[in-house]
Amino acid sequence: MRMKPLLAGALALSAALLAPAAAHAAKPVCEVDRPVRFSGLNWESNLVLAGIERYVMEHGYGCKTSVEIGETLPMLAALQRGDVDVTPEVWPGQIEVAWKKALASGRVQGLGHVYDAGEGWYVPRYTVQRHPDLKSAADLARFKQVFADPEDPGRGRIYGCPAGWACGTLNDNLLRALGLDRDYSLFAPGSGAAQKAAILSAYKRKRDIVFYYWTPTALVGALDLVKLELPAFDQTAYTCLTDPKCAKPVATEFKPNPVVTGVNSAFAKEAPQLAAFLAKLTIPGDAIDATLGWLETEGKEPEEAARYFLKQYGPVWRQWMPVDAAERVQAALDKE
Repeated sequence: MRMKPLLAGALALSAALLAPAAAHAAKPVCEVDRPVRFSGLNWESNLVLAGIERYVMEHGYGCKTSVEIGETLPMLAALQRGDVDVTPEVWPGQIEVAWKKALASGRVQGLGHVYDAGEGWYVPRYTVQRHPDLKSAADLARFKQVFADPEDPGRGRIYGCPAGWACGTLNDNLLRALGLDRDYSLFAPGSGAAQKAAILSAYKRKRDIVFYYWTPTALVGALDLVKLELPAFDQTAYTCLTDPKCAKPVATEFKPNPVVTGVNSAFAKEAPQLAAFLAKLTIPGDAIDATLGWLETEGKEPEEAARYFLKQYGPVWRQWMPVDAAERVQAALDKE
């Protein structure tokens, strides 16, 4: 008779010990019963971020995900409509007017602080060594023959944004503000890949080239470049530069961009745990630079770079989520 209480106690202890393991083994249930839809903006850092966030949501939170490839402003409109749920990399300063309207609509939110990004007009250092008087963007007026447009040798060529990108408006207005539209053509490559290929081709051959680019990127980190000077930042001037209808643009430095995660407001309400994860997501500059550098030097795809980041920077991403979700993500990585 005395064995029964002992047996019952042992069984209770055994059940208590097994309960956490069973809870940990249980698959998480996603807060939404459909795939979480991501904006796949066509540049490397955004696609790597999308890969990181999708991997975490799939393995840490039990969600299905999908991605829609598109350009900045059409994807912002899709985010407002709810056609996509998450845009991993929003540069509010670059699309200032459109972003403020989106926020004012109440249908979009900007979460967290992913990292600080920047923009500028660059030339290779060897170009400055050949032409030491070239220091500012305004100086380009005296060097149009150095950067002669192969399709129109009487004018210079500046390699601007890929066609369809929001920064095209800013660069067009800046060209006019500097009075360079009389002497230069702003060339829009067909894609980010075409833009990079043109820059790398010129650089390898030590040809002079002037171009717009942004950071963080593997390209700016890998090449020895000089950023051309612009007038000190002025908010009023910059706001006009981002407006396609800017009548009298005034030159100013590009605005430092604290990058945020854009989410559809209805999605954030429907999935508060996922929204909390996205709000905590922040990446040190050296970590994103190293990840993009690995992507460049190894010739890998963004999804592979996302897993590289997750494998290399556990102490960073574990801070974004509860312990149980982080353990599930780590378990998935360990199986690869």
